[in-house]
Amino acid sequence: MTTIQDSYPEVMKKRVVAVTEFKAKCLSLLDDVGERGTTITITKRGRSLAIVRPARNTAWKSPEGALAGKVILTCDLAKVDTSELWNAVHREPGHKD
Repeated sequence: MTTIQDSYPEVMKKRVVAVTEFKAKCLSLLDDVGERGTTITITKRGRSLAIVRPARNTAWKSPEGALAGKVILTCDLAKVDTSELWNAVHREPGHKD
């Protein structure tokens, strides 16, 4: 007879470890999580304290083209007069119009 635990692949195995054992074997246990995808429940005095599981590796998404089709220009930016904006930047402190 096959149990539910047997039907899960090795990467789905769970493990329960006391906090003292986790402290002593931390790096080895973390390697196990990273390599096999196991989940470790850390207990203290029989009560669950923390769960360590593999981090999700999200795919990096390039920002290129993120705004494509979302911005509408109502004028030719090459012909916009920004000289007044630059004057505001170069004014002396305390200068009033």
